Amino acid sequence: MELYKNSYLIFAITLTFAISNPSVHATEAAGFSIDLIHRDSLQSPSLLSPFDRVEAALQRSFNRSKTLIIPSDHHSPQSASTEIVPDTGEYLMRFAIGTPKVETLAVVDTGSDLTWIQCVPCKGCNKKNSPLFNPTRSSTYKSVPCRSDICNVVKNTNCEGTNGGCGFVLRYADNSVSIGDLALETLSFGQSAPFSYMVVGCSHMTRGSFSPSTSGIVGLGGGRESLVRQMGPSIGGRFSYCLQVPSSSGKKASKMHFGDRAVVSGAGAVTTPIVLKNTGSLYYLTLLGMSVGNKRFNLESSMSILGGNIVIDSGTTLTFLPRDVYSKVEVELKRRVSLKQIDDPHKAMKLCYDVTNAKDVDAKIPEITVHFKGADVKLKRHNAFIMTVKKSFIMASKKVMCLAFAPADVVPIYGNIAQMNFLVGYDLVRKTVSFEPTDCTTPIY
Repeated sequence: MELYKNSYLIFAITLTFAISNPSVHATEAAGFSIDLIHRDSLQSPSLLSPFDRVEAALQRSFNRSKTLIIPSDHHSPQSASTEIVPDTGEYLMRFAIGTPKVETLAVVDTGSDLTWIQCVPCKGCNKKNSPLFNPTRSSTYKSVPCRSDICNVVKNTNCEGTNGGCGFVLRYADNSVSIGDLALETLSFGQSAPFSYMVVGCSHMTRGSFSPSTSGIVGLGGGRESLVRQMGPSIGGRFSYCLQVPSSSGKKASKMHFGDRAVVSGAGAVTTPIVLKNTGSLYYLTLLGMSVGNKRFNLESSMSILGGNIVIDSGTTLTFLPRDVYSKVEVELKRRVSLKQIDDPHKAMKLCYDVTNAKDVDAKIPEITVHFKGADVKLKRHNAFIMTVKKSFIMASKKVMCLAFAPADVVPIYGNIAQMNFLVGYDLVRKTVSFEPTDCTTPIY
């Protein structure tokens, strides 16, 4: 019982004081890095063809854009909800849980909070490609009792866990479900020192569209139970990532950094404020407009003065723009780009070009700039267009380049293609996101 009291005290301080005021402990920040594996890279379990990889990424992206919404903060299983479509995240993180350590692979998601993995016993879990964690074999696994401070603070919890303990129910927008027990456990990332008493979910039942290649979700959102919030004092509230362009990454992994290693302060870095809304899970930025070459298109006045009008998300491939801005950008690109237009082979994108025999394609694309509040982010061709192929049974396949922007149906999203080859740093103390143009294949990034 004394151990539980100490655990509650540690967690309560972390959530109610240190996380809300991580600057108090910023001097304690350490630095470490860990690999991120793109789910369709050569390092991931995916065996899809290049065409099918793009097809799957587009489908995940459109699904996510329709369901990335602000949840209500309830604790009953009937109303429990979260703001992601499960396993739509594009990047995977390998880490270890428990004592002794058990390695696992989970989806990295800046749009969700609770980190959870599949545990023994588990109904509906895939036991072939992803390992199940057995909590009875870990000496550091501690169940969270119902009606405890921890159970009351964490969203989507109830008193229906194992043996009457604290349980969680995550109901996703596509009707997928993860149900299990809330626990305190030790997590280890790369070569860093282990993090003790981390609040995690131990899922004993999953249903829906979870991938068989992963064991759960790593929550990096802004909510209080997210991984980065729990780490807050020890990493100074800072994390960053550097996402490689797939064609240049080969077998190398992208990187995620925490603490001192996550500082983004190079000569070309620009910084914009984070706006947290409602439960604070999603990271909102303020988009002012877009430029194609020297022609700028501002948002409608009502949106531009509204702080926090676009979500930055590591788990969405495409960038979804407000419809009025998207339309103007598309029209201007059609006017300026001299390449041959072609229908999208995936029947999803509105503007595509045949680049099979085109030379110096980059020179034919005007510079596209994203205007955030206080930060102009200049995109390269690989940030604005996605490469794919058009299959043919009669002649050779065509190489196709499609605009990686789309009009937003629900909420505008700044996706991960636009973030590639940028060092993207989140500072939850200063409440900012910074962008620095970077060659993410360089070992130090």
